[in-house]
Amino acid sequence: MPQVYKGVQFIPGQDEFIPDSHVYVIGNPESGDLSIVDAGLTGKGSYKANSVKQLGIRPEDIKRIIMTHTHLDHIGCLAELQKDFPGAELWVHRLEADLLEEGDDRAVYGMEMFKDMCQTQFGLDGNAFKFKVDRKLEGGEILEIGDMIWDVVYIPGHSMGGIALYEPVAKILIPGDVVYADYAIGRFDLFGANAAQLKDSLVKLAGLDVDILLPGHNQIMKGVPQDYIRKTTKMWEPYLM
Repeated sequence: MPQVYKGVQFIPGQDEFIPDSHVYVIGNPESGDLSIVDAGLTGKGSYKANSVKQLGIRPEDIKRIIMTHTHLDHIGCLAELQKDFPGAELWVHRLEADLLEEGDDRAVYGMEMFKDMCQTQFGLDGNAFKFKVDRKLEGGEILEIGDMIWDVVYIPGHSMGGIALYEPVAKILIPGDVVYADYAIGRFDLFGANAAQLKDSLVKLAGLDVDILLPGHNQIMKGVPQDYIRKTTKMWEPYLM
């Protein structure tokens, strides 16, 4: 079912040769103040936009697109979504927002070898990921979105400007690719990643009371065990030095 919780809709990614991130739509649909969290892989814009519309959501009610981070599998179809939702602002953590505004795509591709492959496969040019960012997040903000309250949590390590969104009433966590629902974590060998920072971010997330975990890929989890993130952190700790 697309509805995870009242005010949280789930649009699963469509993985192919390269993973495609999940998308979440947050906010009470009746509020007319909704946000898309992450976009997805290049070429997936029509699928994501049509999925949003099939939920009965009017395009003009999408007020913003919030990026957990800017890797290609999360931001690749952003330009496609912006055509379908022209009134939506773009919100990104400052560290990655500055790169997007400069047209610096290192935080998108992560490594030169992957960049060359993707530019060839998708026909992308050097300006494909130059965007105006309407709001640069820092972490620590409290967002009032569609009759809901979401905390912005800065969680670098998988990327330099990674953020999570946390809703404390229903205990919902959207952590991007920092932690998954199968005792896995995000990789930390790409541009801007840092193993020690990733460990610190996992410890920070382990301190939250989480009942619903909505990661960027793979399965979602309801009824999250109280010590799930702490156990996941402990498993990966030897590699996060």
